[in-house]
Amino acid sequence: MIYIYNDYGGTHTTSMAAAYHLKQLPQSERKLTTEEILNVKFFNKLTHADFGKLILHGTDEDGNLVYTIGRKKNKLLVPALKEMSLLLQEKFKFDEKIIFSNTSPTVPPAMTLGGFFSRGIKIDFIGVPLLVKGAKQCCDNVFRLVENTKEIGKTSFNENVIILENEMYK
Repeated sequence: MIYIYNDYGGTHTTSMAAAYHLKQLPQSERKLTTEEILNVKFFNKLTHADFGKLILHGTDEDGNLVYTIGRKKNKLLVPALKEMSLLLQEKFKFDEKIIFSNTSPTVPPAMTLGGFFSRGIKIDFIGVPLLVKGAKQCCDNVFRLVENTKEIGKTSFNENVIILENEMYK
């Protein structure tokens, strides 16, 4: 199975989701510390050149690959990736299940502003504290989103490519 967490920038909630999924963060809904947040691989590290690239974060305990992708405002990227995946699965008899899980609904306003200041206009002394505040506000939702994503991966047997919009985390 392949998990792909996606959102606008691909560097904040997606990186947190990948870290939760790979058990690199505490497996609970407790608030993360500033140090835990800033030590998440790729958190606030990706640039404009990374948009649209699949970033491998690792392999989970069940042997599943975990990726992230930043899609910017392009709402068609994930459906296009789904169609490409289905085409490749049919053409090459590739039956690996792929789950796209949208982390955007978990993003609080502080994180949006922090991302704008830090990644958008390179003002880290304003952006990073806002990102940390936002990450602390949403970490419990990100943890639950990951747990739900993994559960759907284990229990959905009818579809080879699944898109989870995760609107319940708004």
